[in-house]
Amino acid sequence: MPVAVEPTSAPRTPRWRPAPRRATGRKPIGRAHGLWPYALIAPAIGGMLYLLVYPLVRAVLISFQDFRLRQLISGNAEFVGLRNYRTLLADPRFWEVVRRTFLFMAINVVLIMVIATLVALMVERLRRAGRTVVLCSLVLAWAMPVVAATTVFQWLFHSEFGIVNWALTSLGLESFERYPWFADGTAAFAILVTLIVWQSVPFAAITLYSALTTVPLELYESARLDGAGAGRIFRSVTFPMLRPIFLLVFSLEVIWTFKAFVQIWVMTRGGPGDATTILPVYAVQTALSSQRYDLGSAASMITVVLMSGVLVLYFRQMFRQEDESR
Repeated sequence: MPVAVEPTSAPRTPRWRPAPRRATGRKPIGRAHGLWPYALIAPAIGGMLYLLVYPLVRAVLISFQDFRLRQLISGNAEFVGLRNYRTLLADPRFWEVVRRTFLFMAINVVLIMVIATLVALMVERLRRAGRTVVLCSLVLAWAMPVVAATTVFQWLFHSEFGIVNWALTSLGLESFERYPWFADGTAAFAILVTLIVWQSVPFAAITLYSALTTVPLELYESARLDGAGAGRIFRSVTFPMLRPIFLLVFSLEVIWTFKAFVQIWVMTRGGPGDATTILPVYAVQTALSSQRYDLGSAASMITVVLMSGVLVLYFRQMFRQEDESR
């Protein structure tokens, strides 16, 4: 007879249980530990606020006060509201300086952006050796201190010992013998524009060249296969891809040219006459020569407002073009 075998039940799968945690001896992160990173950066933030924000707030307060040499010594300044701003806005010389400031800014920024773009495109097409030489030259020019570069330009255009007058006279232009460049308003203005452009182009060119290296080569090849020339490729491929970088460089150059005080003050002090006086120079002249620190502060605040207005208008135009292109 066959023996009946009782069916055996399937083995049960043991339930998974998490392993018991081992004691690590660490305490949970509390509120004090969470504030520790902020405590580490607090000195840097405090120093930045003291060096940047406090002078700005102080200048705003002085622009609303009757603040002259007596108030500078005694410290008792009376608030006069918008009187300083009304005095400036009623001064015809102030509006002439504003017009000259915008002209100075427009000429410099246009020249800087055009020359820097051409230099960046040229560097991109050079071989490794040529690219290294050009980039090193740009870095050296960019690294030269502002006062040193301004002094060099002063000697270049010196009426008696300047190499520019010597070169022009050697070419047969006898009218430039001992020519006083800085006594002519137009010539002094042009020399300052040349100096600002020479100092600004290296940074803009290096930045734009770095951005050009990020554009995919396949886009250029596709555009060439479609028969596009160099100008068409730049307008349709390069510039749309690098629009944010162009916007950034443009904004920085507007700020740079608006605050070009050191070069003008060292070279011409705003002269001859007011031919090279822009708003930062006008503010310092008003504060130091007339002891009107209140009017100088008001002129500085107007400079900040005008510079911010130019940047805001440019940003709005750029963003509007981007929205329309989408």
